Amino acid sequence: MRRGIGLLLPVALGVGVAAWLISTAEPPARLDEHERSVVARTITAKVTPVRAVVRGYGNVRAARSWEAISEISGTIIWRNPELDTGNVLRAGSEALKIDPTAYELAVAEAEADLAALEADIAQLDTDEANTGRLLALEQSRLDLTETELTRIRNLVERDVASQSAVDGQERATLQVRRGVAELQNALGLIPSRRNRLDAQMARTAAVLNRARRDLAKTHIVVPFDLRVGSVHVERHQYVVAGQPLVTADDIRQAEITAQIPVMAFRRLLGDANRNTPLKPEALPMSFAEISAEVRLVSDPTQTWPGRLVRVESALDPQARSVPAVVTVDDPYANANPPLRLPLVPNMYVELVLRGPVISESVTIPESAVHEGDLVYLRDSKGRLELRQVSVAWRQNGQAIIASGVEPGEEVILDDLMPAIPGINVIQTGLGE
Repeated sequence: MRRGIGLLLPVALGVGVAAWLISTAEPPARLDEHERSVVARTITAKVTPVRAVVRGYGNVRAARSWEAISEISGTIIWRNPELDTGNVLRAGSEALKIDPTAYELAVAEAEADLAALEADIAQLDTDEANTGRLLALEQSRLDLTETELTRIRNLVERDVASQSAVDGQERATLQVRRGVAELQNALGLIPSRRNRLDAQMARTAAVLNRARRDLAKTHIVVPFDLRVGSVHVERHQYVVAGQPLVTADDIRQAEITAQIPVMAFRRLLGDANRNTPLKPEALPMSFAEISAEVRLVSDPTQTWPGRLVRVESALDPQARSVPAVVTVDDPYANANPPLRLPLVPNMYVELVLRGPVISESVTIPESAVHEGDLVYLRDSKGRLELRQVSVAWRQNGQAIIASGVEPGEEVILDDLMPAIPGINVIQTGLGE
């Protein structure tokens, strides 16, 4: 009994302690079950006009450059005081002058030769007139002598005159005939003499024109408004034909060539759906519907309006892109350095080309497209829907949707983690 009682007491004590702990413990907390939700920004899909916007980069260059090369030899006797690097010269102003003395003498010599030939021609005309008059006289004299010869022969036949009279008259007639022939020969040579003088006149006139042309080349005149790049000669320096004198750039127009991807250029032309190769003959003759803007990379606030004027004859051999050429008119207009810079050669700029309206499509932010073709939508019940879409193309952070999103649907802008279809989506506001 004592052993049994000794074993029961600890058991009873344990049971009592356990009962006390259970009676004094707090009941388990009761949890209310709630549906899980996520918070996200959304926008309403809308159909908007789509215009292709293409960006490219390139260096500025002058649309035209001028390199004055001496066409004659001589000494520089005058140099324009403004003919220095960086200065602007207006069209028609004289830049340099070469000593014209030798060329003035050449002009005078040719003019003298020409005057002498004109005198020879005048003398030839006089000789022709005189010879013609003498020939007429000799012809009349010949007629008389032949008449006299005929009369004497008739007399000889009637035994009235002697044979010696006939012989004497025949000698006289032959002498007159010789004189007539000589005058006729002289007149016959006048056309050839005239042709020779005319040829000499033409040759001398050519020499005179060349001398006058060389004389005109002693004045180096600026052909258009330009900015001087470099000057290779100084005053009193002797130059030879073919020697460079001045290099300068046109200030009325500047050009930038940017490499544009072929597909982007097709979109720019409003031809986004064509799959055939881009051929030069397929390009339009005018790019009037394409607007262009030039931005300085180092300071994007400085911009210039431009015009897409042409594409170069071949694709870039490495990038296989289209070299589009944009022209900026009057690049020095409103220049006020350093606040407003002129568009000068070798500036690195960005080109922004905007094409015509291609179509009207749903456009959403590119960040709203996940994994290449997946878009998060908030359905009419506020639930998350995952939908695959077809993206036509992307530009400037926007994705143009070909199919998969309809106008009026809510597109979720945020990247949900995790993105569980059917989860409740709480809208916090409209994204921009």
